[in-house]
Amino acid sequence: MALYKTISGDTWDLISFKCYGKEKHSNKLMQVNPNYINTVIFSGDIELNIPKIEESVSNELPPWKKV
Repeated sequence: MALYKTISGDTWDLISFKCYGKEKHSNKLMQVNPNYINTVIFSGDIELNIPKIEESVSNELPPWKKV
């Protein structure tokens, strides 16, 4: 698990975007950092745990491409 040191003004979705390139993982960040669950806008120099998230890639074709 990696650490992220906040910058004043960071939000959960912004941290998720910075760390993963997507905002959708902000809920995972909140789960592993329960002490800050009620924080909306962070002050600087708070260390947060950043879990490794592996996204599965499907080789399945969408229905309209199947023959």
